[in-house]
Amino acid sequence: MILLESHNVIIESTLAEKFLKPSVIDVQFVDYDGVRFHLSTPERKTQLLLSMHIRCWNELARYGATEVLQREYGQLVSSQVEPEYNVTLDIDVENVPPEGEQRDAFIRSIALLKRNALAAPFERAFSTQKTLEATPLPTDGSPAPQGEFMEIHYRDEEAIYVQASHDRVTVVFSTVFREETDRIFGKVFLQEFVDARRLPTIQNAPQVLYSSRDPPLEIRHVSGLKASDDIGYVTFVMFPRHFANPTVADSTISLIQLFRDYLHYHIKCSKAYMHSRMRYRVGEFQKVLNRAKTEVAVTERKTASGRTLVSR
Repeated sequence: MILLESHNVIIESTLAEKFLKPSVIDVQFVDYDGVRFHLSTPERKTQLLLSMHIRCWNELARYGATEVLQREYGQLVSSQVEPEYNVTLDIDVENVPPEGEQRDAFIRSIALLKRNALAAPFERAFSTQKTLEATPLPTDGSPAPQGEFMEIHYRDEEAIYVQASHDRVTVVFSTVFREETDRIFGKVFLQEFVDARRLPTIQNAPQVLYSSRDPPLEIRHVSGLKASDDIGYVTFVMFPRHFANPTVADSTISLIQLFRDYLHYHIKCSKAYMHSRMRYRVGEFQKVLNRAKTEVAVTERKTASGRTLVSR
């Protein structure tokens, strides 16, 4: 079992190497959720271009992703985006921080490009919740105001829905289980998320709700939702304590972004473990069967002329 990280390891290791010894590079790679990256030196070896393509960029830009990236990277955000990509960072190797903690922090921030882009709707929801919380509730019996309903279609047939309200932020994941066994494993894991919160040690964790086939009430008004057995919906209810300060909010965003990847990763690991155990048991049964075979006694007799007769 490995620990999935929010940053891209390929970006981190490549930049660390190129900052020490600049050289020509042209590499394309893919991260989780089909996000594509292109790291290249088109003009000179001391100028690195890092471009990213994410299928839900138009939605993220509508929810403030451009402003978030501008805040995080400043002048590194290039005004000329590479064709077929959504955002490009222009990195001058000669002007990077000196070797040490500052450079490591600089490299890690660039490796978090995808994470920072996807953080935009969550940051907007957290900010909206604080505004709604400070606003008095209506006294005429009308419904409490809610924040913008945000949809992020980050994968084919899967999406994240985020909405802030007066006392919480609700995040709904829709996920597709391609195989019957995946659906069974997924149901077991997700039900454990629901039951585990009853333990006293994790009472402060976000509330988790799971439903299969039927979407939760918060998103039933969304058009195009499929009602089939291979689709599941996971709802996280986050309260103000889960984003009380910037440090806690950043940790919450990083963790919830990886939920879908962790879920399917654990399903695959569980299937691989069960297959290995089944292969091991089959091997043990074969050994038992081989030991159960009766051995045929073979006797040899020689005649007076010296010939050998074998009898079974």
